Amino acid sequence: MSLRTVLLATAACLVSAPALADSAEPATSEKHSAAKSTLAAKPAAFNTGVAKGRDLLDTAISASTLDEADLAKLGTTAVAGIIGNLPGIRAETSGIDGFSSLTVRGLPLAADGSKFMQIEEDGLPVMEFGDIHFTSADQFVRADIGLSQVQAIRGGSASTFASNSPGGVINLISKTGEQEGGAIQLAAGLDHDLKRVDFEYGAPLGGGWRFHVGGFYRDGEGPRHVGYSAFRGGQLKFNVTRQFANGFVRIYGKYLDDRQPNYSFFPVAIGGTNASPTFASVPGTDVLKDGAQSQYTSSYPGVDQANRPDLVNGREGIRGIVKSIGVEAQFDVGEWTISDKFRFSSIGGGYNEAIPFITAPAGALSVMIGGPGAVLRYASGPNTGQVITSPSTLSGNGLLNVGLHINTTVNNADNVTNDARASRVWPLGNGKLTTTAGIYTSSQNLDTFWRFTQDLETVASGGSATRVNLITAGGVPVTDGGLLAYGFGIAVPLTSYHRRYDLQYRVTAPYASANYQVGKLSIGGSLRFDHGNVKGQLYGVDLGDGRVGTGTMDLNGNGAISLAETKVALLPLSQPGNVDYSYNYTSYSVGANYRVAEPFSVFARYSRGGRAGAERLLFGPALNSSSGKLNDPSVAYSPVKQAEVGLKFRSNGLTAYVTGFWASTKDKNFQIGADATGQVIVINVDRTYSAKGVELEADYQHGPFSLALGATYAKSKIDKDTNDPTLDGNTPRHQPSLFFTARPQYEQDLFTVGATINGTTSTYAQDSDILKQPGYVLVSPYLFVRPVPRVQLGLTAFNVFNKLAFVNLSSAAIPASGIINAQTLNGRTISASLRFTF
Repeated sequence: MSLRTVLLATAACLVSAPALADSAEPATSEKHSAAKSTLAAKPAAFNTGVAKGRDLLDTAISASTLDEADLAKLGTTAVAGIIGNLPGIRAETSGIDGFSSLTVRGLPLAADGSKFMQIEEDGLPVMEFGDIHFTSADQFVRADIGLSQVQAIRGGSASTFASNSPGGVINLISKTGEQEGGAIQLAAGLDHDLKRVDFEYGAPLGGGWRFHVGGFYRDGEGPRHVGYSAFRGGQLKFNVTRQFANGFVRIYGKYLDDRQPNYSFFPVAIGGTNASPTFASVPGTDVLKDGAQSQYTSSYPGVDQANRPDLVNGREGIRGIVKSIGVEAQFDVGEWTISDKFRFSSIGGGYNEAIPFITAPAGALSVMIGGPGAVLRYASGPNTGQVITSPSTLSGNGLLNVGLHINTTVNNADNVTNDARASRVWPLGNGKLTTTAGIYTSSQNLDTFWRFTQDLETVASGGSATRVNLITAGGVPVTDGGLLAYGFGIAVPLTSYHRRYDLQYRVTAPYASANYQVGKLSIGGSLRFDHGNVKGQLYGVDLGDGRVGTGTMDLNGNGAISLAETKVALLPLSQPGNVDYSYNYTSYSVGANYRVAEPFSVFARYSRGGRAGAERLLFGPALNSSSGKLNDPSVAYSPVKQAEVGLKFRSNGLTAYVTGFWASTKDKNFQIGADATGQVIVINVDRTYSAKGVELEADYQHGPFSLALGATYAKSKIDKDTNDPTLDGNTPRHQPSLFFTARPQYEQDLFTVGATINGTTSTYAQDSDILKQPGYVLVSPYLFVRPVPRVQLGLTAFNVFNKLAFVNLSSAAIPASGIINAQTLNGRTISASLRFTF
């Protein structure tokens, strides 16, 4: 039975479910009318990344919360997009789950994923490491209307109450059925093809039992034209809680199977100067509506991880498959509060990306690769086999690109996590001493297979790009079905990055904290010791030592060997490399909070945390692949130091938190960058970074009017680059001096109207600080109307003014060709929804 069938059947059953609840409190139109937000409804207690939940004005931390009502107004369901609306957190995302970059307070965006922040679901990490290449944490978590709130802590005690989270923790918290009620929501794109159904229902069952179930399903091409249904899938989540007089036990589970297109790079025309560049869509395309995917290039032959022929289905896009089961328990035993959280997640899926590797005039590119007199023919699409008689007018722009197709199979990324802790409040003098001790353990598998393929493609709109065959003047086919090589065919060695990882990471981390509160003063500290052990094997020519990974293979099965079929990247399966090392690091955090008056407090905190390196340490000089040991044990983790001083105010409808911060880290990594010509390059990073700034979070409500603000001003710097001293003192790439969100709103019983405004100042495209990446301000209005009780009609418009907003420019300077690869946020995307609450 398909996931879609299960979800739709469950949603239909839920409409009649209230009648089945045993001795549940009757629903009222006030409690279960369509979602309506008020600032007063936000919980006063915060419990992510701290020992015990408490009022934020009594804690020496920087933290934020987005409630269920907030989430509907952001114009996005992508987890990274939601996180980017939290103060202090910078998210680079094109509106999908799984190809995003996240960081906090000016810490470096050295690569994709979330290196310095941990993404959690119901208090436990989704993945132990958030920045694994092609397997990032947000690929395996989704937001739907079963989400209660998103809590975020920046720095502070996150360093000691979660592993690998020195910059912060983001926690997605599910509803648990305290009150009877639920909802079904239908949503559809008005200017694009995407349909979605969400549902959730929870209720007390009597006898101390309660439950909640929810999920979503979606299908459609999406906001960009790719020529096929690129979004397809959903998730189903449930939890059952047994409440006791002194605590509770909860069992929960999730099934996720969802695929999305990978909105990566697309060619854009660039002019002007490096300091003030200008941009335009390439003729015949629209950078805000088109993508590099196409119905005519999405599948192609390849070689699997056993070196056997197979067929790659690029339409799988970024796919996350998760089957998880967890148990959470908390009890008061005497004077102690004891809690434990456990979860096992079976994780798999895949990653597909299409990148224009080289874009140039079709005539020039054909000569460069095939020599003078070379002939071009369509290799796919409706004109397959026809000669391209006028390359200069091909697709209305005369361009051809060497496409790079990345395919990764996530065989096994299973995760087992347990976090047990005990807390007690002790009377001490005139105050209270709260102590907590705990131990965190996890096991993270990483079994993935990478492969790369290059082809020749047209540059076209509407998902209509086609592959192109190239034949020399002497009649020799250079390509096979448009493919140049089953690996890298141009500019990079054939077998580069053709790899398999088969690893297991084990983490054990005892931790403890103490907080003493006397009168208006609270002083506390926490300590954590992380021990990690990494074992496994690696396969790939990149390990060196004479490994051979090239071959000849009849991949199209026609009985003949083409030129492209002599360029096949293979895994050296008989020569695995070894991984066998361990690491240790200590984290600590100390802080003080003074409640000056009921509405006002001040705090200060100093923290030192760490982030263990994952697979990015391997296939490079850091590892001795014979012994499995690290050549330099110091590269095993990146230390992060942070200091913060802040004030908090909450009174008469105004809440304001202002925090000054300083952060420093050392990072040994590698990142995918670009040189001044736009050529993709891999950069070995061995740097120290620092950042300082101030962040603001504020909410104001006066009658029906409200305004939510978040802003971060930061100055980031590369303090020292061991490999390239010319970068010393530069601003790291993609680090704006100011980024902000604002959400003005007017709300009455009948309707809610407002807008989410996101903005950033300009950044540098690469660490060389030459090409400026322009800033932007995006306005995304929303309107929710409640014509009758329990019914809400919604209209949201992401980027309503259709602004060109860049996520990534893949060149260090304006290239001579005048063409640059760019990743952009989606253009205007309008959606309507109907929500029935019961």
